[in-house]
Amino acid sequence: MRGLYWRRFIKRQLAPALVLLLAAGCGKEEGGAAEPTAGGSSGGWRTGSQVSDAYVDPDAVPTIDPAGIKAKGFEYDYSALTWELVWSDEFDYEGAPDPEKWGYDVGGSGWGNHELQNYTEGENASVADGVLTIEARKETLGGMDYTSTRLVSRGKGDWLYGRIEVCAKLPSGRGTWPAIWMLPTDWAYGDWPASGEIDIMEHVGYDQDRIHATVHTKSYNHSIGTQKSATRRVEGVSDEFHVYELEWLPDKIIMSMDGEEYFTFEPTKFKSSPTFAEWPFDRRMHLLINLAVGGDWGGVQGVDDSIFPQQFVIDYVRVYQSPEITALTEKEDGAQ
Repeated sequence: MRGLYWRRFIKRQLAPALVLLLAAGCGKEEGGAAEPTAGGSSGGWRTGSQVSDAYVDPDAVPTIDPAGIKAKGFEYDYSALTWELVWSDEFDYEGAPDPEKWGYDVGGSGWGNHELQNYTEGENASVADGVLTIEARKETLGGMDYTSTRLVSRGKGDWLYGRIEVCAKLPSGRGTWPAIWMLPTDWAYGDWPASGEIDIMEHVGYDQDRIHATVHTKSYNHSIGTQKSATRRVEGVSDEFHVYELEWLPDKIIMSMDGEEYFTFEPTKFKSSPTFAEWPFDRRMHLLINLAVGGDWGGVQGVDDSIFPQQFVIDYVRVYQSPEITALTEKEDGAQ
């Protein structure tokens, strides 16, 4: 009987108080329902006094216009691609580089990398004995202490996709910085690096025999330390000719040396739906061949003046395009 009495007492006297306490602990007033309330500097949601930073407002998530997605939807058999020669210079003549194929970037502005040379228009480049020679010299011109040449095919050779082969023998010595590379012709996506850069071959003399291949985009570039690149070490690049190759396809870039692939850039491996920020390489580009002196990279360990003059020697430049890729991209453009 005593136990029955106490059970009835708890039921009648304490149970209502427990209900009120539990309701208060859930953020409810008596007779009310619990509702989430916005609050906190994070703009999240909270229950009671705790803000959840995991909350994401669906209206704040950016969406990608399907028309802006790059490097996707191209179906082709890579192993079955054929290539046709569309542009070349075999340097089987004498004198200055062919003006129908090459122009010059000239001056001593530092070229965005604090380089030390003044690029001349023809004085440091010549063709003889079946090769093109670009020579860097220790001489003063226009306030700069070195001269050299930067050849460009802009307006004379501009391509969208293709395979490029350059057979070359590189200079050596601390301070030299030869490069075979590509820049956009039309800068459709804006200034560097938004419209892209493809470095087929770079070599810095203080790190002899190490070859670099790199791509730069808005999302991936050296100024923010996100560039995509690879290196290959090959003995004797300044003693013998080697072939530096680029395969530029609508969804990836492949770099090779003497037929051996060592760098592939596929933007979809880094972002599921790339935009121009990851893949600006759907616009035409042109070729550059130059020999810089010093600069932010080439001059990291200074310049050894005793090595000059130095020669960058090119045996040939060949550009191929694939009829299959041309047909595929024309079809894609027609469908848009």
